[in-house]
Amino acid sequence: MARKHPKHGPYEEPHREEEAPAAAPPCWLCGRPTGQTIVWHHPVPKSRGGRDVVPMHPVCQKMLITSFTNSELQRHGMDVEGLLADPAVRKFVDWVANKDPDFTATMAKKQR
Repeated sequence: MARKHPKHGPYEEPHREEEAPAAAPPCWLCGRPTGQTIVWHHPVPKSRGGRDVVPMHPVCQKMLITSFTNSELQRHGMDVEGLLADPAVRKFVDWVANKDPDFTATMAKKQR
């Protein structure tokens, strides 16, 4: 069966106008613009029925995961202000405020 259109026919690619690069979304936790790597984080863990996702820096997500259990994150839900009220989170956000958007660091597990 013959093709309707040749595989490499005389048709050219449509001319596409140069689009301005989309602005990086701000991090849900610290508010800084995200860098090359964006983590789409579930504020309410998927295991607890969370469906919404928010953009975050990998280092900010690591901080939340190491500082809170899934049930604690479920209680806070989408309330970022409630998370920022925690002294450890506030200290972290103040520390990371002057860092590069692609900054990474290792996080120690919280002693429970």
